[in-house]
Amino acid sequence: MGSCIICDVPVDGGHVCDSHQEDVIFEFRGNHASQLIDNRFYQGTVDGYADFGVFIDLAPGVTGLLHRSELDRRLESLNWEPGDTVCVRVNNVRDNGNIDLGKSIRQSDREFRGKLILDGTDEKLAAEVDDNESEAETQTSEPEPEPEPEVETESVETDAVDEGETDDAEPESVETDEFDTGEVAVSHGPETGSETKEAVIGGETDTSTPSSNSSGGAVTVSEREAESAEADGEPVAEGYDEVSIEALADLVDERVRLDGEIVSIRQTGGPTVFELRDETGVVDCAAFVEAGVRAYPEIELGDIVRLDGEVERRRGELQVETDELVALEDEEREAVTTRLADALTDRARPDSLEPIGDHDAVDAIAEPLLDVAEAIRRAVLESRPVVIRHPATADGYVAGAAIERAVLPLVREEHARSDAEYHYIVRRPLDNAIYGMDAATKDATRMLQDRDRHDEKLPLFCFVGAASTADSADGLGLLGVYGAERIVLDSISADTDVDDVAEQVVTADEEATDLSVGALTATLAAALNTDVSDDMQHLPAVSYWEDTPEAYTAAAEDAGYDAEQVTNIREAVALEAYYQSYQDKRELITDLLFDDAGGLAGHIAEQFREKLDTELSTAQANLEGEERDGVSMAVLDTDQFSHRFDFPSTELLLDELHRAEREGEAFVTVGIGMDELYLRSTEPLDIRAVAEQAAEAAPEADVTARGVREGRIEFLAGKREAAKDAVLEAAAEQFN
Repeated sequence: MGSCIICDVPVDGGHVCDSHQEDVIFEFRGNHASQLIDNRFYQGTVDGYADFGVFIDLAPGVTGLLHRSELDRRLESLNWEPGDTVCVRVNNVRDNGNIDLGKSIRQSDREFRGKLILDGTDEKLAAEVDDNESEAETQTSEPEPEPEPEVETESVETDAVDEGETDDAEPESVETDEFDTGEVAVSHGPETGSETKEAVIGGETDTSTPSSNSSGGAVTVSEREAESAEADGEPVAEGYDEVSIEALADLVDERVRLDGEIVSIRQTGGPTVFELRDETGVVDCAAFVEAGVRAYPEIELGDIVRLDGEVERRRGELQVETDELVALEDEEREAVTTRLADALTDRARPDSLEPIGDHDAVDAIAEPLLDVAEAIRRAVLESRPVVIRHPATADGYVAGAAIERAVLPLVREEHARSDAEYHYIVRRPLDNAIYGMDAATKDATRMLQDRDRHDEKLPLFCFVGAASTADSADGLGLLGVYGAERIVLDSISADTDVDDVAEQVVTADEEATDLSVGALTATLAAALNTDVSDDMQHLPAVSYWEDTPEAYTAAAEDAGYDAEQVTNIREAVALEAYYQSYQDKRELITDLLFDDAGGLAGHIAEQFREKLDTELSTAQANLEGEERDGVSMAVLDTDQFSHRFDFPSTELLLDELHRAEREGEAFVTVGIGMDELYLRSTEPLDIRAVAEQAAEAAPEADVTARGVREGRIEFLAGKREAAKDAVLEAAAEQFN
C-alpha cells in the first residue's frame, strides 16, 4: 500500500491516485507498449517526422505516433528536432502494439505536480530506482584483475580503426582472442598503463594497440598479422563475413560486412541511423557515440561505404549495429557503384506490359508506359520517395490508388522498416487537374524540409490525370528548379508547354476519347508489380461514369465484380473523394477498391445517391433553357441553386445534370457561378478556343480558360453577364 505523491491518499500498488493521473509526468523504463497506461503523460524523445505526424520514442523499442490531427498547429511549424525531449499523452495502445499519442501543453517536469517512473508495470519514485541501481552496482562490481607480468617487446606502429585515434589512446576493454597463428596475451605498458596486444606469429611477437568500437572489444588484425597469414597462404580472419542485405534475416547475431550506398541519415535521441542500400535491399544501421550525437559526421548522403557490424532484431525489424563505417574511394568506390547501377537497371525494367482488356489507345503507348514503370521502380530501389498527385475525383482516386497498390509491396520488400511505406510512397490529391503554384509551393517546401531535416532524397513526382495542360507549367517548373524528377501521365493529349518542364510526359492520342486515366494507370500498375495484377482488373470499369468499353466491363466481370458492385464502388469513392479532399484516405480507399468484404461500398453509395438526387432535383427545377444558333442550352446559376460547400461538387452535379437533360446531338449544359463557368456538351468543345473568342467579344470581362479537362472558364465577377453571353455564343459557334 502506497500513497499518492500529490494528495497523500492511500493507493494500491502505486504512487498516484485516480484523480491525479494527469498531474504527474512519467518516465517509462519498460520494454513493451502493453505496459503503458492510457491517459497518462510520459516523457519521450523525438525520433523523426512523417507527412502524417511525429514519431516519439518512449523507451528503447517503444515508439508512438503523435498524429498531426492532435497538434494545435501545422506540422511544418512544429519546432521539435530529432533527439528533443518532449512530453506527450498516451491516448490509446492498440491491440497490434501501435501507440496513439496526444500533445501535452506542459512541456517540462516543473509544469507537472510530480514525477514517477514506470518500470515495466511497477510504479516507482525516482529515489527508489536510483537507490536500487546504486545497490546493484555495488553488489555486482568486481575487483580489477592483477596486471600480468611485463613483457619486453619490440616497438611497432599502432593500427587504428577509428579515424582520429591516437597512439596513446587508452582502450576501454580488450578481449583475449586466439588466432590460428598463435596466442594473444594482454599486458600493461610500463609507463602509461595502457593495454597492448601481443600476438605470437611464427615465433615472432607483434605488439599493437587494439582499436575499440561500439560493440566494445573487437580487435582488428594488424598489418603484420595479415602479411604473415598471406605469406603462409592462409586467409585473413577479420571476423566479418561479406554478405548482401537480403541475406541478413538468416544472420541475426552474426557479424557482417556490407558494401553499398547511404540513402538516408536520421539522428535520433540515441544513435545515428544510416540507411544502407545494396543491390538486394535496404537496411537500417545504427551507430552510437553518445545520446543524440551524430556518429561518423564525415559520412554524407549518397556516399558509397563499407560497413562492419552485428545483425540484430529491434522491434521485430532487422537492424545492423555498426562497428565500423568508412567511405570507399577510387577503384573500390567505382566497383560498388557499377555493381549497384547494373543491378538497378536489371531490377527496375518490367519484362512486359499486358493491357487490361483490349484497348488500342493503351497499346499505342506501351513502351512509354514501360518507361514510366521503370522510373517508378528505380525510385523505390534508390530509396527516393514516390509522390503521386491526382485530382480528387473518382477517376483520379482510382488512378492514384492503383499505383499506390502496386508500389507499396515493393517498398515493404526493399525496406526493413515497418514505417517505410509512409515515407517512400505518398499520395496527395489535388482539388482539380491543375498543378498550380499553391500546390507546387507546398510540395517544394515539404521536400526541402525532408531533405534538410531528415537527409531524404528528393522525390519522384508522378502526376496522373493532372498537370498535363499549360496551366501547370509554372508549378512543374518550380519542382524542376530543385532537380525533382517529374512524370506526367494522362488520358488526354498534353500541351507542348508541359514537355519542357517534365522528364516524361506520357499521354494518349487526341483521338482516344474513350480512355480514362484510371484504365491507363491500372495497366501501368499491373506492369509495375505483376503480383497485384489481379487486383487491377476491375479498376478500369470503376473509372467510367458512362460508355464503359466492353473490354473493361468483361475484365471486371471475370474478376468477380458485376455491374452493381462496380457502380457502388465508383459512387462510394466519388463521395469520399469530396470530403477531406486533400487527404489520401489510404486505408478507406483501399477498403473500397480492393478489400470490401463487408458491404462498405454499398453503404456509402446509398449516401451518394441520396445526396446527389436531392441536389439534382433542386437544380432541374431551376434550370433556364436557351437556344443559340440552333444549339439547345440548359443554364444553372450554381451560386443561387446549389449547395456550393456540400456534396456534390459543381463539376459532379453538372455531369449528372447533363446526362439527365441532354437532348439531341447539339446540347450544352452550363453551370455559372460568381466568377466561373462550366460547360458540358454532347460534342467535344475546344475550351481554350471558346475562351479566346469570348475574350475578344467581351474584353472587359478578362475571360480565361482555367481548367480545360473540367470545362472551366473564369471571368471577372463584375462582368458576369457579359462573360456569360460571350461564352455561350462562342460555344454555339463551334457546333456550326
